[in-house]
Amino acid sequence: MSVFVISDLHLSLDGRKPMDIYGGPWVGHTGRVKERWMELVGPADTVILSGDLSWGLRLSDAEADLRWIEALPGTKVLVKGNHDLWWTSLTKLSQAFSGMHFLQNVSYEGETFAIAGSRGWLCPGTEGFSANDAKIYERELLRLRLSLADMERKDPQRTKLRIGAMHFPPTNERLEDSGFTELFEEYGVSKVVYGHLHGREAYKNGLQGIKNGVEYILTSCDRLSCTPLLLL
Repeated sequence: MSVFVISDLHLSLDGRKPMDIYGGPWVGHTGRVKERWMELVGPADTVILSGDLSWGLRLSDAEADLRWIEALPGTKVLVKGNHDLWWTSLTKLSQAFSGMHFLQNVSYEGETFAIAGSRGWLCPGTEGFSANDAKIYERELLRLRLSLADMERKDPQRTKLRIGAMHFPPTNERLEDSGFTELFEEYGVSKVVYGHLHGREAYKNGLQGIKNGVEYILTSCDRLSCTPLLLL
């Protein structure tokens, strides 16, 4: 059993917002994601999807995109992105898509690993960081702590490898420590995956590699050339 990760699928199967208009790696990206997914991921595997999955504004708008994800092989664990406006209550999502797991103040346990996460937000020190950003940042810290605490409750001896999943990068552009990185260290997380950043110049603004014993990995769809990344 393996764990894969990819984020920022930006699906729009109804054609309302085709990604082809952005050119480069986004031309025909939906078909390439499916092709590579089918080649790599088996039914017993787990795939973490770190946000920005569908352009749908409401759950009904996003249903076709989410059914497309649900039909692919593997167990899917989803984190909300800033463009996932369709994301409603955990109860409603779980009832509508019983084959997928939505991380919202909870964690997910596999046989040898556990996943906790939240959307995240801009971090202090980011250019233009406002008082409103500070409020959202603090709320996301609370949500991440709740998810990590749920992980700790399920596995207090920390026998399983711990994975953190976010949509936003866990630091500012200067890659300084943040409340997110401190939480991951506090709860013994080994690997953290995130997306949100697109394009060669933007990739440089994301923390990548090992910091204070935690490995950080950028998993945007374009960064991964539409190929789910083998994490474990």
